Amino acid sequence: MAKVLISDKLSETAVQVFKDKGVEVDYMPDLGKDKDKLLEIIGQYDGLAIRSATKATEKVIAAADNLKVIGRAGIGVDNVDIEQATQRGIIVMNTPFGNSITTAEHAIAMMFAVARQIPAADASTQAGKWEKSKFMGVEITSKVLGIIGCGNIGGIVASRAVGLKMKVIAFDPFLSVERAVELGVEKVELADLFKRADFISLHTPLTDKTRNIISAQAISTMKDGVRIINCARGGLVDESALADAIKSGKVAGAAFDVFTQEPAKENVLFGLPNVVCTPHLGASTSEAQENVAIQVAEQMADYLVNGAVSNALNMPSITAEEAPRLTPFVKLADQLGSFAGQLTETSLKGIRIEYEGDVAELNTRALTAVVLSGVLKPLLQSVNMVSAPAVAKERGIQIEETRREQQGAYENYIRVTLVTERQERSVAGTVFGDAKPRIIQIKGINMEAELGANMLYITNQDKPGFIGRLGSLLGKHELNIATFNLGRKEAGQDAIALIEIDGVISDAVISEIEALEGVVQAKAMLFTV
Repeated sequence: MAKVLISDKLSETAVQVFKDKGVEVDYMPDLGKDKDKLLEIIGQYDGLAIRSATKATEKVIAAADNLKVIGRAGIGVDNVDIEQATQRGIIVMNTPFGNSITTAEHAIAMMFAVARQIPAADASTQAGKWEKSKFMGVEITSKVLGIIGCGNIGGIVASRAVGLKMKVIAFDPFLSVERAVELGVEKVELADLFKRADFISLHTPLTDKTRNIISAQAISTMKDGVRIINCARGGLVDESALADAIKSGKVAGAAFDVFTQEPAKENVLFGLPNVVCTPHLGASTSEAQENVAIQVAEQMADYLVNGAVSNALNMPSITAEEAPRLTPFVKLADQLGSFAGQLTETSLKGIRIEYEGDVAELNTRALTAVVLSGVLKPLLQSVNMVSAPAVAKERGIQIEETRREQQGAYENYIRVTLVTERQERSVAGTVFGDAKPRIIQIKGINMEAELGANMLYITNQDKPGFIGRLGSLLGKHELNIATFNLGRKEAGQDAIALIEIDGVISDAVISEIEALEGVVQAKAMLFTV
């Protein structure tokens, strides 16, 4: 039975979700604050469910010998070392939609608050003052709202703002024209947004490209009297530059729910006129807390029990319905990748993967990740299905994926071709009705072979007597032949032998085989079966 640790405060409903799905769970809501205790026990668990208090650092991940999945109840994963998790083959999931409405509503509320100076007016009135003329606000109707990042949350903010009769413009490199029309927004470039917006609301992740996206230089190009709302991530705005702009009157107000340093006990924005600050409340509603807790529990349990992957940040998604259908093809993809990888001794330039027939209709992104893992593992032992795509990209290996309908005799067909500095080599396979993968082509030579744990691969010139000499040599070393598969193009030309051996084939035996007349290459290969 899989075992999950919940180290932050999650809804009790999440605990029950795990139990109902057959996952053992330990609920320790305050453990995330105790780094030493977390390090001591994390090695016992298959899954770690967290919010923001637990820090899944490189050290924690290194100690997590059995960990398969980290689930973050919420959107932000700043507290998870995703790179280290990826290298260790640990899937990192979040819940991008569980608190979307809540966060979007908070942004709208903050916009109203800064437009009408509500917090300051409230404090003044409750202090017994009646400063009606001091708190002059502005209407939001007909004003231009500039949204930076028009994804899920930004899209909800846009639709609410359109309903409030605002003119909405949006900057988002991934926003399609069709989606912009659907939302009723105008897609613009960032410089145009800065020039035109009366209000600016940020809804983008914090990356190297978005850090300080609102800088002193950006503020200088904005309208006088602009108001800025940030309910996304601290670090998107240069807080010192914004403070200077508020003091000078260039910026009329700001509303911030997130800060560069949190908890924010002090900040350059605190105490400035018409600056509204809240302590990261974007997801703080009872509905959102319950939603993200249930969602992360369901996602993690589905992965641990059924192999389904959803909302993962470092692996393609696999639905619960897809998982059983993919299983035999995952095994085939792994064997093809491993076969090709074990035959490659020079630098890889590219990998082509062709999917034909039934398999082309499946989740080929997941299968491609498995192929890449198989190819790279002989060269980089620590690589895995989760890390392989990133590793290939880092090394500049070009990945090409093709899908097409059935063209040959096989109902499904996968071919992997490796492009090196000197040549191209390909291996193809299929899955028959018994759900067992078969190798059906190597370097353009047709054959049919089921792979065992220890395989002997030989390329040779097709001449009489070779098989007899090879059999005698193997017999001399007491290596029993389990299966013997042959293929060739034409009589007397290149031939391939793929032989399953009972036992490990030593380097000394390989050297003797290579010394046989007509042998071009001999290699011992290991497979997971």
